[in-house]
Formats: sequence, C-alpha cells, structure tokens
Amino acid sequence: MTNQHSPEIPSCTWNRPIGLGWDKPYTVRYASNIDDGPWHGMPLGGFGAGCIGRSSRGDFNLWHIDGGEHIFKNVPACQFSVFESTGASSQAYALSTQLPEDDSLKAWQCYPASTESALTGTYHALYPRSWFVYENVFQAQLTCEQFSPIWANNYQETSYPVAVFLWKAHNPSNAAITLSIMLTWQNMVGWFTNALKSPEVRIRDDGSPVYEYQPRWGESQENYNQVVENSEYLGCFLGRVGIAEPVQEGDGSWCIATLKHPQVEVFHHSKWNPGGTGEEVWQSFAADGALPNYIDTTPAAKNQHLGSAIAVRFTLQPGETLEMPFVLAWDFPVTEFAAGVNYHRRYTDFFGNSGNHAWEIATTALANYQTWRSQIQSWQAPILNREDLPDWFKMALFNELYDLTSGGTLWSAASELDPIGQFAVLECLDYRWYESLDVRLYGSFALLLLFPELEKSVMRAFARAIPQSDDYQRVIGYYYTIGADTTTAVRKVAGATPHDLGAPNEHVWEKTNYTCYQDCNLWKDLSCDFVLQVYRDFLLTGGDDVEFLADCWDAIVQTLDYLKSFDKDGDGIPENSGAPDQTFDDWRLQGVSAYCGGLWLAALEAAVAICDILITNRGDTEKPVRCGGSPRCSNWRDAERWKFIYQGWLRQSRPVYEEKLWNGQYYRLDSGSGSAVVMADQLCGQFYARLLELPDIVSSDRALSALKTVYDACFLNFQNGQFGAANGVLPDGSPENPKATHPLEVWTGINFGLAAFLVQMGMQDEALRLTQAVVQQIYDNGLQFRTPEAITAAGTFRASTYLRAMAIWGIYLVMSQK
Repeated sequence: MTNQHSPEIPSCTWNRPIGLGWDKPYTVRYASNIDDGPWHGMPLGGFGAGCIGRSSRGDFNLWHIDGGEHIFKNVPACQFSVFESTGASSQAYALSTQLPEDDSLKAWQCYPASTESALTGTYHALYPRSWFVYENVFQAQLTCEQFSPIWANNYQETSYPVAVFLWKAHNPSNAAITLSIMLTWQNMVGWFTNALKSPEVRIRDDGSPVYEYQPRWGESQENYNQVVENSEYLGCFLGRVGIAEPVQEGDGSWCIATLKHPQVEVFHHSKWNPGGTGEEVWQSFAADGALPNYIDTTPAAKNQHLGSAIAVRFTLQPGETLEMPFVLAWDFPVTEFAAGVNYHRRYTDFFGNSGNHAWEIATTALANYQTWRSQIQSWQAPILNREDLPDWFKMALFNELYDLTSGGTLWSAASELDPIGQFAVLECLDYRWYESLDVRLYGSFALLLLFPELEKSVMRAFARAIPQSDDYQRVIGYYYTIGADTTTAVRKVAGATPHDLGAPNEHVWEKTNYTCYQDCNLWKDLSCDFVLQVYRDFLLTGGDDVEFLADCWDAIVQTLDYLKSFDKDGDGIPENSGAPDQTFDDWRLQGVSAYCGGLWLAALEAAVAICDILITNRGDTEKPVRCGGSPRCSNWRDAERWKFIYQGWLRQSRPVYEEKLWNGQYYRLDSGSGSAVVMADQLCGQFYARLLELPDIVSSDRALSALKTVYDACFLNFQNGQFGAANGVLPDGSPENPKATHPLEVWTGINFGLAAFLVQMGMQDEALRLTQAVVQQIYDNGLQFRTPEAITAAGTFRASTYLRAMAIWGIYLVMSQK
C-alpha cells in the first residue's frame, strides 16, 4: 500500500463505458462457428498457464484454464465488490453490471451500468494492462488496474498463472470516507479437463474437423477452502482433497490474496454457498464492509459448491490516496492432450509441478507487482512515446497481443531438446489446431519481435516434423462441403511441410497436420512459408544463430525438393491445381499463381542466402546439432551443391512468372483460370524478399503499379473503403462471383500484411488509412479481444480469436526499419 498516485492511464487505450452494450455487434457468418457475443475484455494470465477474462461489465467470463479449450461463461461468485460509507450514508455494490442468470446471489446489489446519457465508469485496455475507472456512483475516486507480468524478452514471469488487481482509492471530498474492497472466488478445482478422454473427431458442416469438449464443470466434491497467512499477506487457498502423484489435468489449486498493513483491516470468509442468496458474505459486508472471519475447511459434499472471500477496509481522510493490491493465482500444472499424453507447463520450472503452489505464486506476485508493472511500462514506453504513430495504432498494436495469452496457448516445461520449452498458439477457436504455418507467415511477427526464442522453438518443431510421415487415411472436408464424392488422403507425406503442429485432443508438436479441410500435402505455399520464416527468424534476431539454420537445414532441402515435384510442366514453378491448395483454402488457383509463385521465388532466394551462410560458417557449426530427433545429417555440408540447384531454379522461374502473370498493370491471379480478379495479396513474396534484404522478385515499378491497383480495387472501390481490402475483386471493386466466399471477405491479418507492404513501398499514408479501417471494424463492432480472420460487408465475421491478426506487428517492424 502506498500514498502515491498511480501513473496515468495511457491515452491510447481501447475504452468503453462500464456495462454499456452494443446496438448491433457483428455476428458470426456461419452458425457452426463460435460467437460468444461482444462482452470480451482483456485476458489475464501468463503464456501457456491458462487464462481468464473480465469484460467491460465487470464479470469474469472467459475460462481458458485447460490448454486449447474454450469456456465462455459468467461465474457470478467470482467478483469484486465495494462498500463505501461517508458516515451519513453507506452503499455496497458487486462490481458487475450483469445479474446471475439463475436465482443465485439475490442478496447482492449489482453495480449500475452506464447508459448513453449516464456514465458510471469506463473500462480501459492496453494489453497486458487494463483498468476499471468508477465514476458518478461512489464518493471516492476508485480505479482498479489489472495485469499479469508479461513483457518482451522475459521467459520466466511471462509464464506465471497470476493476475494482479491494483486498486487506487482517492478521497476528493472534505470529509472522511471508509471503503472496503472484497474479492470473492469460487473453488473450481477439478473443473477444467475433458470428461471425454478419447472424444470422437467428426467433420463439421463447414468441412473442419471437430471433437466434443465436456469440462467437468461444477464437479466440486472434495474441494476445500483454507485461510492462509503470514506476517505480510493473507489469502484463501482453494484446493481439493486427495490429489495424488502424478498430478492429473484439472488437479491443482487457486488462491486469492492481499497485503496486510497496520492502517488496513483484512477480513476473510473461507466457505460460503455461491449457489445460494450470498447473504453469508453480503449481510456483513453491506452493513459495514467487514466479513465474519469464518473458517471452515470441511470438503464439499457431492453437488455442493464452495465460495471464498477476502476484504480490506480502510478510511481515507480528505485528499488522501491509497493503493491496495489483490492477487489471483492458479496452479494447474498439467496439460493433457490425448489420454495419457501429459505435459507440464512452463511455469512449473519455477514453482514445481505438484499443483499446490497457488499461495506461493500469489505471494510472489504481492512481493513483486510494482517491479512487474515498471517492467511493462519500460517495455511499452518507447512505442507509446513515438509521435509518428497514431493512438489508435498503438492501441491495436498492443491489444492484438491478447492472442498470445488467450489463443489456447501452450508453453511446456523446459527439456534438453527445448531449453525454454515448446510453444504454440491456436490458429483460432473454430479451427482448433496449433501454429498453422500459412497463417503465422503473417501472424508470427509479434512473437518474433517480442519473444524470439519462443518463435524459434516453433520453427524447430516444424523442422522436426517435415521428415515425418503418417499414412492414416482421412476424409477431406472440402469435398463434403461442395457435395462431391467422399475423398480421402494420407495425413502426412514425408517431405511435405505440415500445415499445423496438431490439436489439443491428440499430441501437439508430435502429431501434425490435424486439419483435414484440404489435403495440405498438396499445398503450394507451406514449404515456402517454412523457408521464409526460418530465414526471417535468423536474420531479424541478429543474423548470428547459425545453429538455428543448421537445425532447420535438412528440412529446408527436403521440403523444397518435395514442392518442386509439383512443377509438372518443367517451367521451374510448381503449379496450383485441383482443390484450393494454399492459405485461401476456399479459392481455387490454377497453373502458376501470383501468390504461390511469388512465395516460391522468395523462398528460393532465402534458400540461396542460407546456403551462403552455412558455407561461410562451415567451421563454426561442427558441434552436434539435433534436428528431427536425430543427429543432423551431412546434407548441410552440400550447401554449395544446393545453392547451385536453387540458383538454377530461380533463373528458370523468374521470366516464367513475369511472362505468365504480368498484364501491364498488376499480376494476374493465375495462369490457368483466365480470371481478371485483382488479388490483394498477389505480391506477398515480393514483400518478404524486400523484408529479408533479398533481391526483388519483381521490379519496383511493377510492384508499385500492382500495389496501387490493389489499394484502389480491393480497398477504395470495395464498399467505399469502409471495411478494409477484400481478398479479390475486379478492378472496379465489384465481385467476379457474387457468391464467392474468400475473395469477398476482408481478412484482418492479410490487410495488416498488405499495409506493411504499402509502408515498405513508400505508401505509409495509404497503409495507415487501410489499417485504421480494419482496426475500427474490430474495435467498434464488439470484436475486441476475439479478432476474427474474416469480416464481411454484411456485418458478419468468421473464425474468432485468429492468429493472423498479429500481423499488425509486421507494420510496426517495417515502419521501424525505414
């Protein structure tokens, strides 16, 4: 507790009146996709530790405690409440404007929601911090700042399962004010694991594979609550009787805690019924801000639920200000994929894996929260202080990082092979598989710039997977959606770059290529995506980690050779054919395509550059480097031979790309369809080539002509620039096929990638205009902290909590390079 004012809330937050709803929030395009509604707030919790979320109406409603699984549900007993007395009168509110959906907690008084004409406070968010500023209800000025210890290049605290709630109370009046702040929490130990240990995988109506998730929600038998304290701190520890070694998924503990201080009274109530009226805690709290200091450690019986509570009460004299921290910690050390496939989470490297360390984690936070907040501020200050970046851009830049916390994130404990553990983020909640390589070509810029060692760990996982094969035959969902005959394909071909690193119900990092919407062994972008990201990660992290390149070298050779086998006509460029076979997986390309052909040229250039580095540093890479689980092959010693081969492919491919695709103004969609569509992302390969300081794959004048055409056709001429750039339209902005799906969608991450290209080519004003249009679509229409892949002109969206949108950090990177 201090008597100092907190630093001011930054001016560039996303903010919304507390409890104010949305008139017409965007809704999901396909009924089978997840649509939780707009009440999403900034998530709290470390990477891969599980996370929670608290919305702008004050309720805790997001529960990503089980790795890779999604629960969106208000738990009314998990709540802050405030009592205030001015002597003449008193009032008490539970600080959620949302009433319980059932008849529970009838005794509690909900905080009044803001209306268009009456403000009761404002919610602010600038990841990883958020604030509730309460106004026009209490006499005191109250602010609650929320954060977890997340800052760049920090591979320890960033993994902690903890949230800090730092309350600041100020008395602006000329009379004393007594305040009490209470945190109540329900014991949910045992709830967050799938009761179906081998769920059946089926094909959803949109062609995607899905499995059923049944959490053990509400199963609290044998849970208990215990008051814990020492000379500095007091809390309630929420555990379960009989947790045995080895700890299973769902086993563990919660803890709520606060500081002791001579000027503050601390109260507790260890066991009350969250399914009842709530009078056990509310009657005393609403009367004078106290709790009865009731202790009962009796475990819960069947169908019984347990609540706990702590409260601090203090009196502010006129003009006085106090800060008081509360902490919520949880310790669920195990993530289980398929039955029996268990991983310990990264934070267990620092706290152990017994599941009973929530109190230790909480007290660590209470001892260090001020340092943590300073570290966050120091990390963000250079960006927030940049006058060339508009506030809305700074807001979106940091808030899009939410996905690193709540994107079903995994971060495993360290091992000999992976000294800081393995990391993964879902493509999205609807496409529930990890680190889709075509998506992270755009969306991984944030991880690369802020946590480069985690980024490299992801790429090493892909390198290990490329040589592997899996002959299991699967139904391909795309054909199901178009009413065609059932088509099957093997899961993984040796040499093919996998689309993803697997799903939560199998074995992430080991059993790859989970998606079966398309046969990703046939995709023409994935091999190139892999090579470009490997070289990018090497170059932009100092250009000196030759061991990383050596780790990935065999996979580079194998996957480029595999992709070249699709050059059926021998012109040097692999052709697109058949079903959609690239990231726009509902959009058929035929022959040589601008998108995949450009990535091929850029990847060959990157491969040549990698060859040069390996040749130059041959003497520095003699120590055994492991790739694919076995000692590195000697292929990397043949870098000179492969360089010669790649240069030959490049010499053959370049003129073919121009001859078949350039139409005098922009690059055609492909060489086989005859389409006149202007594809927004036609020159992704050129963007990557220039980003990585490689030779241009097309001339600057042609790149600029194509880019200006894209900007006019796909952005300005499409719905008058209101939504962002559509993926592909005719030059006048009209659709080639009004019934098309992907071409007429605005993809948030593709737009941010396009904006980065615009900046790169000297069109920064246009880049910011495009980016702002997309940011407004997200943050003005109830899509905050669940950014979708796609937005339509009809006010619908598809695929929420999408990885690709972190491409906004690509814009920041290019701006910083200029």
